[in-house]
Amino acid sequence: MFRSLHMKLVLILVLLIVSVMAVVGIFLINSVGSFYLEDFRSQVQDTLWTGDVMAAMENAAAAPAGAEALKNVVAAYDTQLGLDQYRSFSILDAEGKFLTGSAANAASAEQFYRRPNIIAAMAGQASCSGSVIDSYMDYAIPVCLDGSVRFIVYINDDKQEISELSYRYFAIVMQAMMFGLVVAILLSFLLSKTITTPLENITQGAKRIADGDFGQQLSIQSSDEIGELTSAFNYMAHALHSTLNEVQGERNKLETIFLHMTDGVAAFTFDGALIHMNPATENYLGIRFEDNVTFDDMFDDLALPEKSDGRRTYLQSEITRYGRVLTVTLAPYGTIDGDGGVMAVIHDITEQRKLDDARREFVANVSHELRTPLTNIRSYTETLIDAAGDLPQETEIKFLGIVTSEAERMARIVTDLLTLSKLDYNQMDLRFTRFSTHAMLEAVYNAMVLNASEQGHSFQMEIPDTLPDMNGDRERLEQVIVNIVSNSIKYTPQGGHITLSARMQDERLLQIVVRDDGMGIPKNDVPRLFERFYRVDKARSREKGGTGLGLAIAKEMVEAHRGSIRLESELDKGTTVTILLPIDLPLEDA
Repeated sequence: MFRSLHMKLVLILVLLIVSVMAVVGIFLINSVGSFYLEDFRSQVQDTLWTGDVMAAMENAAAAPAGAEALKNVVAAYDTQLGLDQYRSFSILDAEGKFLTGSAANAASAEQFYRRPNIIAAMAGQASCSGSVIDSYMDYAIPVCLDGSVRFIVYINDDKQEISELSYRYFAIVMQAMMFGLVVAILLSFLLSKTITTPLENITQGAKRIADGDFGQQLSIQSSDEIGELTSAFNYMAHALHSTLNEVQGERNKLETIFLHMTDGVAAFTFDGALIHMNPATENYLGIRFEDNVTFDDMFDDLALPEKSDGRRTYLQSEITRYGRVLTVTLAPYGTIDGDGGVMAVIHDITEQRKLDDARREFVANVSHELRTPLTNIRSYTETLIDAAGDLPQETEIKFLGIVTSEAERMARIVTDLLTLSKLDYNQMDLRFTRFSTHAMLEAVYNAMVLNASEQGHSFQMEIPDTLPDMNGDRERLEQVIVNIVSNSIKYTPQGGHITLSARMQDERLLQIVVRDDGMGIPKNDVPRLFERFYRVDKARSREKGGTGLGLAIAKEMVEAHRGSIRLESELDKGTTVTILLPIDLPLEDA
């Protein structure tokens, strides 16, 4: 019942009247008590506490029957003291014991024995201390002879008259309170109706708006705060109607885009239930909305993101469906009421991935294969520039020859890299010729010795002069050996030792060995070293300029010459690369 605003207003006003009347009643009764207490003190003090009366009481106290004489003196002022059936006086001795007094006190003289004011008078001090809440009023006056207390005049009032008067006041207050309550209830009903009726109208209007009726307008019946609230409500209804129309228009636009966009879009709850998806999603994943699939059914290898904490976060992953490479972006979204879900955007990157792989492979090959000859050319040209005029002519000619050789080899590498894709189709062109094996290995040594020296390495060549000539593509084989030596230089700590050696394993197989005491390769990585783009330590390889193509190219080149290549390595102890090549391949095999 008291949940109603109407009843709350009535109750508040009733409590207000009761509280005010209670405070007024208490204040009035307390004021009456204080007035009577002060009047009692004034009567006694103005009557007895004067020079003449005190002198008369002292003379009476000196008489042989001092108590009776003192009683007669006090009784002479009964009118001034207001003595009656409620107020009496007593004559006490110096110990506070009752001697004589008015007839009203004779029967109950012992009831006020040793009261605080009597004790004060026994000490020679007139006292009238007390408060409104006490059940009596009293005044004790000492009568002294020769500086000591002889008698005590004690005036006592039992407050019965005040109590009767207070009761009358209380009855008046209660009557006024009851009348005030009746008036308050009537006025509160009227006031509450004035306030709650417009509010009830606004409540009904809000319900109609919630049901979609935006055309109704509430009548404004006053210009106070209630009237302003009604006016604001009407404005809100109009603004809400306009906003919903705009939202509906935007929703229609988004739905059109959603249905016809090429990217797939699907919405899920945080529990994984499918809310909506567009036709592109159905095409990419081969499912239908009517199948009642869940997030796990659609993306069994992805995890559903958790609720967002207000930051813009998303997860992106790649999946493969029906030969297509798809990127799936998962982003949580929230609503005003704190719910929400996860939005999945699916993009087909199959063609893009193919183009990226082709471009990446080409760039990686170019960057890897051109770095070594460019480094050699720069090293020798810098040496020639720095030592211009100081080097012997033969040395300068030798360095310039190496620079020219490296430039030509770089040009040939560029041409070969452009045809790298032919390796996968066995369409690589090889130029087989008969050439000196010793000269080829010496050319490799001369091309790499300066680079090794700059890195602080000792580069040794152990090649017998009796090596036979061989048939093959000298430039390709030279490129293979240069790449292997270059790797040894790169991945050997400063001060390492690198050896290039060669010997005939039998009459037709040439064995070329490149050995270093560098950082080595973990055992688990050795079998994969000849895979394209495989790098043991990607960060270290990137820092050194490696791309993971060198050994893969070397393997294909060696196998194109009907040979084999083998790598042995131990971590922190070094690496050995062994190449076996037949020397008598027919020239027409190219």
